[in-house]
Amino acid sequence: MVEKRSKWRHRLFHTYFLLRRPMTLGARGVVLDDKEQSVFLIRHTYVPGWQFPGGGVETGHTVEQTLKKELMEEGNIELTGRPQLFAIYHNAHASRRDHVALYVCRSFRQVTPFIANREIAEAGFFKLGALPQDTTPSTRRRLAEILDGADIPLDW
Repeated sequence: MVEKRSKWRHRLFHTYFLLRRPMTLGARGVVLDDKEQSVFLIRHTYVPGWQFPGGGVETGHTVEQTLKKELMEEGNIELTGRPQLFAIYHNAHASRRDHVALYVCRSFRQVTPFIANREIAEAGFFKLGALPQDTTPSTRRRLAEILDGADIPLDW
């Protein structure tokens, strides 16, 4: 009986905190081709600028599962090794409760060339020294953190 009450109380508190403090979590991947000195970027149809592929973590999925799914959907990229978690950021641009887990992906293959769709207008590999002009400032900062050892902030 005590165990049943304890489970019920746990569920009640969990539901209360879920409603009171909802949080969103996303996964993004920095797909680096070290041999070609390039990075994979996407341009959405609904927001400006070039950025890393990724998306929101759905209920029942891990962050890595989400990353794998998003890389395949947004770039036909299949991970051939585990990605490296680089940092977790607070993304106040999206909402006060949003967080982004950023992974560095160096073991991958592109299954087929990417073809534009309703979500992704363009995608491709770009030389690190010749990124598209409208690459987002946060994308450029993340690359400096990963490649140049720039300080890693708490915010995206």
